[in-house]
Amino acid sequence: MDKPTQKIVIVGGGTAGWITAGWLAAHHKVTSGSPVEVILVESPDTPSIGVGEGTWPTMRNSLIKMGISETDFIRECDATFKQGAKFAKWVDGSDDDFYYHPLVLPQGFTQHDLAPYWASLHAESNEESKHSFSNAVCFQESVCEQGLAPKTIRTAEYSDVANYAYHLDAGKFSQFLQRHCTEKLGVTYLSAHVTAINEHSNGDIASLTTQTTDKLEKEIEGDLFVDCSGFKSLLLGQHYQIPFIDCSNVLFIDTALAVHVPYDEENSPIASHTISTAQEAGWIWDIGLQHRRGVGHVYSSRYTDEATAMQALADYIGPKFDSLTVRKIPIKSGHRKTFWHKNCVAVGLSAGFLEPLEASAIVLVELSAQMISEQLPANREVMDIVAKRFNQTFNYRWERIIDFLKLHYILSRRCDSDFWKDNRDPKTIPDSLQDLMKVWQHRAPADMDFTSNNEVFPAASYQYVLYGMGFDTDYSVTPHLLNDWQYAHRQFAKNQYLIERATVQLPSNRELINKIKQYGFSQI
Repeated sequence: MDKPTQKIVIVGGGTAGWITAGWLAAHHKVTSGSPVEVILVESPDTPSIGVGEGTWPTMRNSLIKMGISETDFIRECDATFKQGAKFAKWVDGSDDDFYYHPLVLPQGFTQHDLAPYWASLHAESNEESKHSFSNAVCFQESVCEQGLAPKTIRTAEYSDVANYAYHLDAGKFSQFLQRHCTEKLGVTYLSAHVTAINEHSNGDIASLTTQTTDKLEKEIEGDLFVDCSGFKSLLLGQHYQIPFIDCSNVLFIDTALAVHVPYDEENSPIASHTISTAQEAGWIWDIGLQHRRGVGHVYSSRYTDEATAMQALADYIGPKFDSLTVRKIPIKSGHRKTFWHKNCVAVGLSAGFLEPLEASAIVLVELSAQMISEQLPANREVMDIVAKRFNQTFNYRWERIIDFLKLHYILSRRCDSDFWKDNRDPKTIPDSLQDLMKVWQHRAPADMDFTSNNEVFPAASYQYVLYGMGFDTDYSVTPHLLNDWQYAHRQFAKNQYLIERATVQLPSNRELINKIKQYGFSQI
């Protein structure tokens, strides 16, 4: 029981496997004489799902942790800058219906909440009230609408003018991480099939029996096993039979049709944000990379059929659709009941999956890899304690993400299909979200509404969605929230100044990407 946790075996590559390997190897300094060893075993013929092309700003921290140059990452992973998400036709379906969820916090958010002041002005008709919520409190909507980058070529690596994440080619990213982890961080790689899972008498995994393509067998022992085997969840799901909690009664999406769309021209503009356009029974994502767009229609097969969904995707893309190859990907919304069982922990698709509405998949991988790395049990005796804390943390995170995704649906006023009507049925809305919606009838979302200090989606994110979709908060019973108009007017004015400055200062997304490829960023 007091045997040190030193040998970590990761089953499966892809984004989840290699981010986890990179975090563990970098944090425990595997190349500097550390007793910790990281081994990644990957089946040679398992295709990567590769739908997760959107990230959160946490990715910058992960890349820094692994010692990766931002210039190299952008050049090799077809990466571009993401500054938020634009939601089109989600409120009422009209052509001019859109709002933003940017990555920059509302102006002055940590000192004073501007939401009550904006709501009060919005009810009037004057110059200050003409702006949408995000455009009134954050300069990033304007930056995105103009197709501008979040920084300049003179900005140091990972620094910013506006907060940002990335869009990336998931396949290229996995290959890039594999090279970096094996060549720079000391991760041992084995391309082999797992043919057997061998247990200790206490039920822990003792070792894996593997077989390479040339039929060579090898037994790999380990102290901790990380399941990154994708949807099949080889260790946690198949071996340990940990139950799967189905969330399809809350989130109806169950199918994705994904396609790569080449640009019309080599220097076509690159969107600075993810675009999500609502459809009759789902929505279409649109992500701009350097050489193509990643586009997909996610929908519920309970409310439409594949042919209709395919036609909606074709209508969105236009004439070039007929020459493109479409991948159909089933989506089973939900997660494992527990994520860490005995000496096995699941990360990525083996832990669960939700529709990619707010790019939650990769950030959950990062947060999992970080917690495993930073709280790696000293020995087997304390592993169950760490596992309990990990399970509590990630059950909370999954529940909050489900709430946040559902929020987008319940605020919609679309009535063109039962899909949208049923999404507003109280029976499909988690109690936790219903409670918060009642609280927010009288004040804006605040950090105190959430019990964790490290929310995936903080109160500001809820504000952007709520007020972007036209939610009405009645401040008549909370007038104390409107007690500093002088401060509010200053912040609104400052935001408009920041918009003007960014318009002059920042290059287009495409222009910056081209300069990075040619010159590279300054090092930190």
